[in-house]
Amino acid sequence: MTGQTKPVPRVLVVGAGIAGMQASLDIANAGYEVVLVERLPSIGGRMAQLSETFPTLDCSQCILTPRTVEVGRHPNIQLLTYSEVESVTGEAGRFQVRIRHHAAYVDWEKCTGCGLCQEKCPSKVPAEFQRGLGTRKAIYTLSPQAVPNKPVIDRDACIYFQKGRCRACEKFCPTGAIAYDQTDTFIETEVGAIILATGYNLYGQENLPEYGGGKIPDVIDALAFERLLSASGPTAGKVLRPSDGREPKEVVFIQCAGSREPARHLPHCSKICCMYSAKQAILYRHRVHDGQAYIFYIDIRSPGKGYDEFIQRAMEKEDVVYLRGKVSRVFAENGRVVVLGADTLSGQQVRIAADLVVVAPAMVPRPETRRLAEMLGVAVDATGWLTAANGELCPMESDRPGVFLAGTAVGPMDIPETVAHASAAAARVMARLRRGE
Repeated sequence: MTGQTKPVPRVLVVGAGIAGMQASLDIANAGYEVVLVERLPSIGGRMAQLSETFPTLDCSQCILTPRTVEVGRHPNIQLLTYSEVESVTGEAGRFQVRIRHHAAYVDWEKCTGCGLCQEKCPSKVPAEFQRGLGTRKAIYTLSPQAVPNKPVIDRDACIYFQKGRCRACEKFCPTGAIAYDQTDTFIETEVGAIILATGYNLYGQENLPEYGGGKIPDVIDALAFERLLSASGPTAGKVLRPSDGREPKEVVFIQCAGSREPARHLPHCSKICCMYSAKQAILYRHRVHDGQAYIFYIDIRSPGKGYDEFIQRAMEKEDVVYLRGKVSRVFAENGRVVVLGADTLSGQQVRIAADLVVVAPAMVPRPETRRLAEMLGVAVDATGWLTAANGELCPMESDRPGVFLAGTAVGPMDIPETVAHASAAAARVMARLRRGE
């Protein structure tokens, strides 16, 4: 961009989790336009799947929902859900962006979000939002608190698209919003800067054969356990075993599942596992008063305000048993899940016949992050996390001018750090726009 050309006073934010929403609101409240792109049908990201937050045990939805509503209604935010960035050309101050809006097969202008189509749809498939523990219909919204509260049709699950019959949603829709002939559309816009807030995934259980490889129903990951704890989850907040619906009386939590194991898995620490495992063990004890929770850990990493005290609360007040050592094997036996490990403090081998096992998998970058990084010419590390040009002094700026980073796109963070990082990225963008850079 030449020095005589003013930057476009509009910012593209990619990803509408808590980081993307925070950055968008900061910029929009300052009077700049924001184009917020989210690949899922609704916003909220991973935080929308959580039950409570640590260390205060505040309701996650109580914190998040006002933010999602504000984002959905803000006059300076153009919200594009169910969309992905197709291409970016140009340079800092004047990027040309092409965005693909996927066909929802529902006319969102006509749809009122009444939910009758979902009620009448006969097709059921596992719900990704519930981590496979519950089901959804072929026409669905991600959650009861979805923003926007508009459904989409999953072509692969829809009887009409697969077999040419049914059309129940069209028959019962009171506003005639079903549009089977809808196609992808494209939006082109110019922006002065880009913020990447693409979030994270969890290391798949299929990569962890020592913990059952995802083949034991009562071995679940930490995000699935969050859904069991949540009032909007598949069990309405009751902790029940996926295999038979019974209340588990002994639960084993395994930390560092795939983290800090460069020989077999991933070398990095996922940073938040110690805290959320303690939180989940405490919440389990609150729901199952006669239950017993065990946590296998390598060491405890709790560097935050009130974090260490929270760990002590789990140990001393909630009677969670902490076992310092690695789990060597998990297998099913006689309707229970046997956990074999070692307690390195006592030097003893440990065998626990548990009702439920919860693994805390490594946090990993989303596949879309690498694709966007290649498109924009932004550096990533060996794992695929976005890399700042100067991680010590300016951790929110990439090595490409005009492209900024926010939240867990750069690596594991807890919610407060994610929000602070996103606000810092927004502040840096606004400073550049104000100076005309």
